Formats: sequence, structure tokens, C-alpha cells
Amino acid sequence: MTGATPNSPATSRLADAASPPDQAQLARDVARHCAAFREPIPKLAVRQVANTLLPYLILCALMLGMAANGYALLTLPLAVPAGGLLVRLFIIQHDCGHGSFLPSRRGNDWLGRALSLLTVTPYDSWKRAHALHHASTGDLSRRGTGDIHTLTVREYLALPRRSRLRYRLYRNPLILIVLGSPLNFLLLQRLPSGVGLPWRTAWRDVLALDAALFAGLALLTLAVGGVGTVLWVFLPVISVAAWIGGWLFYVQHQYEETVWEEADTWDFHRAALGGSSYYVLPRVLQWFTGNVGLHHVHHLNSRIPNYRLQECLDGHEILGRVSRLTLRDSLGCLNLALWDEDARKLVGFARVRRLQVA
Repeated sequence: MTGATPNSPATSRLADAASPPDQAQLARDVARHCAAFREPIPKLAVRQVANTLLPYLILCALMLGMAANGYALLTLPLAVPAGGLLVRLFIIQHDCGHGSFLPSRRGNDWLGRALSLLTVTPYDSWKRAHALHHASTGDLSRRGTGDIHTLTVREYLALPRRSRLRYRLYRNPLILIVLGSPLNFLLLQRLPSGVGLPWRTAWRDVLALDAALFAGLALLTLAVGGVGTVLWVFLPVISVAAWIGGWLFYVQHQYEETVWEEADTWDFHRAALGGSSYYVLPRVLQWFTGNVGLHHVHHLNSRIPNYRLQECLDGHEILGRVSRLTLRDSLGCLNLALWDEDARKLVGFARVRRLQVA
């Protein structure tokens, strides 16, 4: 099939592309198309590491030098591009976790672990938790690992008042993304219990990374003459990256026409194509985010390297039409918080108030 063109009709839902009985089959057909793009291309992988890691290290060195010589305030604007590059490095680490970035499994694992020193994300633990996320996306019976906690309307209404308030606070964008994303990267991921896996599974990976980060912090402190200088540079950079990453992770599955099903009707391919967004970003933002906005393609086949996702999308018309979210569309996702079992879509708390009045 040919790629979608700018004049192609925008299809926001999988239901608009096929009738319900045909949706799972359509998703399988598209998945077969995606399988042709799963082979890593070492030349492109090396190029991506070079054009991401080198600018990031140069920017960080420049910021450390400026902060150490009395120009600390001037480093703050540079935290934005540095944070963007850190997001791109995280996407490379993410691909390594899927075994998709390089042809060698060992090469993927060692590169992923090395990048964890920059992304402050424990590689092996995150790899396991993220695999569970891919295996259960859209399955109401398997929520809770590697995803954003989402209740159904009936579950929410069955809660006592205090638990409802707690859930509403958790789903508030200021708490979930603005405060929660940096907190997750900087603090929760420093704890074996904070990565979504049993403590016994995560402790070695998490504590090994913590020890390496402490050693790196000590060396940088000696090099620039103060821990305050190091923290002044890296806390804003990591926070910017966490905000971008937290927002991307949110809109990848938390949009109105996403797909959730009970276990007996859940289908992996249908959930991947219809329950993962195609976040249509300006080209520069797509570059910094490592094509992760093409998330429906990634969930159909997680072995496709990020540098081949656009090629895959361009090769099949449906991929350019379903689950589309523009930047403007995505802002409307902020008020979504509950899965409405009857309407088959995500809704906000306002709908629950209307139901209670009715």
C-alpha cells in the first residue's frame, strides 16, 4: 500500500478504518507490513549515537564551565536543548531495551547500561517493566506495570470519598507530570521499590546504577570545584527531559479514542494500533523525541528501531491515518482521567458528575 498523503482523510480512530469484526484482522495485516522494518541498520545507529551524544556532552561541558565561572543563570536556557538531547538518548536506551537498536543483543545491553548513567534510569529493571507494559497495553485486567494508573468510571464511583480525592490529585497534570515526572526520574528510580518490579528483581540493577551515579557526581564535583555547580546544571536538564518524557508517555495512551478491553476480548494487535497514538509533531520535535510519537507503529512491532519508524509509517496508508493527535489535539487530553465502559472512551471527571446528577 502507498503511504498517506497530506490530502488523505484524517482517521482518528481504528473504528473509522474498519468495522468492529475486521479491526483485529486489519491490525494484524498492518503488523505484517511492520515486520519488514525490524532489522537494525548499524550505520544509522552509529550516526544517531554520534549526532545525539556528542552535542549533549558538549552542551553539558559548556554549561558546567559557565556555572563554575560565575555565569550560572546563563546556563538555564541551555537546559532546554540539553534536555531535548537527553530525551533522544533515552529513546536510544529504550530501543536497546527492546533489542532493536543494534544487531547484537550484547551490544544493545551494554550501550543501554552506559546510557543509563546519563538518563539516570536503571536499564535492566526498566527493560523488564517496559516489556510488561507492551504485553498488556489496553488490557483492563493487567493494569499497573509501566503505565499510568487509570480507573474505570464504575471503579471510581465505587471508591470512598477519600480514595476518590487521592485519585483526582494523582491525575492532576501538575502532580502527574510537572511534579511527578522529575520525582520519578530523580528519586523513585533510585529505590528498588520505585521501578514497578518486585524489590528482589530490581535491587541489584538499581543500586549498581546509584553507586555509579554517586561516583560520577563525586568526580564532577572535584573537577568543577563544587557539588552545587554540578546540581545547578544537571537538575534542570534532567527535569526538562523528565517533563518532555512524562508528557510523551501520557499522550501515547491517554487520549479519548484509545482502546481498552476486558481480558476475554482484548487483542494485542488491535490494542497496539488503536490504543497507541500517532503524535504528529513538527519535524524538529520529532527529531529530539526520536520518532517516539509514532507510537502505534512501535507497539505493533517493538523491534523496529526508532530510526526506521517513519519509513515504516510512510509505507502503509492506515498508519498515517489512525490514532492521530496533533499538538493542539493533545492539549485536550489533559482533562481525561477515567475509562468509560459504556461510551468506550476516556473521559474527564466532569462526565462522572453529569452521570451522578442524571
